[in-house]
Amino acid sequence: MLDVETLHPVDLAPADVALWRAFAQAQPALAGPLLGPDFALAVGKVREDARVAVIRRDGETIGFLAHHRRPGGVARPIGAPLSDYHGLVAKPGVEIDAAQVLRAADLAVFRYTGLVDPAGAFQAEPSTAAYVIDTEGDAEAYLEAVRSGSPKKIKNYRRLDNKLGREMGQVTLKAADDSQDAFDQLIAWKREQIERTGVHDFLRPQWTRDLFQALFERRDGDFRGLMINLYAGDQLVAGHFGVRQGAIYHPWIASTNTAFAAWSPGQIFFLRAIAAMPQLGLTRYDLGPGADHYKHSYGLTQILIADGAATAASMAGRVAGSVEGVWALAGANGAGPVARLRRRMDIIASTELTMGGRVKGLVDAVAAQGRRRNATMEV
Repeated sequence: MLDVETLHPVDLAPADVALWRAFAQAQPALAGPLLGPDFALAVGKVREDARVAVIRRDGETIGFLAHHRRPGGVARPIGAPLSDYHGLVAKPGVEIDAAQVLRAADLAVFRYTGLVDPAGAFQAEPSTAAYVIDTEGDAEAYLEAVRSGSPKKIKNYRRLDNKLGREMGQVTLKAADDSQDAFDQLIAWKREQIERTGVHDFLRPQWTRDLFQALFERRDGDFRGLMINLYAGDQLVAGHFGVRQGAIYHPWIASTNTAFAAWSPGQIFFLRAIAAMPQLGLTRYDLGPGADHYKHSYGLTQILIADGAATAASMAGRVAGSVEGVWALAGANGAGPVARLRRRMDIIASTELTMGGRVKGLVDAVAAQGRRRNATMEV
């Protein structure tokens, strides 16, 4: 019989925090910065609805499920949509049924988009690829593998690197960069890109900006923010910002200066950033899921994650399961328009904490769809 206590992250006992951290670090699939207690604690400082289901059996703590409790007993991953990876972190070797956990936590459904589940608690079928730069401590060998996959492209990018230095000033990679001005510029460029592409602006809500700022200002410890930037002379050309834990880095923001587009700054950045990983103490640069072409080029390792929903072993869970079934029949689990609509709605529901924000998100989504349709007709 499971006993589940649901707490705000700040109310976790130090012993449980230490146990959670140990469970995550003992399993390679769970060892990244997004699945341990430190990320939940950081999100808890900016979100009142942050919760952790502490799972016990016969008095022994055996697992943790971090989530946001939303209206109607809906649970969403802690920090979504920033949590590209999420799941139940359990003691190695134990068996836990997620449906029973949700019932004991008085939840109806847990919606996930990047489920990592080495214990098989959710019985989900992973089908989405996430891309990882895993140098295994040898950055030179990794770069050679990248080069051998696309020799002409890499030769051209290195030529552009030299050309950028000749024409715009010495090219340097700065990591960790602690410039507040550079951080603000990366955020501004990212929001401009979001506006151009019509995706939901996850940086509009105050909580995401507060979380990023807090992590940027955290300079010490195993878990902290990390900004890596590329400069030509004294001009910021491109950069990444995200969170690291030990040797694993997970960037959220990838921004480039559009004035330097002719030099392919994003490509120059990656070649230099991979080369710098040993000096930064990094062996894994986690690019996450997505169709961005650079992820395919540089993330030579792929891991599979799951997208779907788990329902509670309860009446509320059965009702939620019926709703999920309707979405599935309509095509929400595929790659068509219904699936895109569902993903957009999930991001809006995860990010926007006010009714006004959710309404604006939906209005923006309709407007963006209209712009894409008009662009397609013009072509």
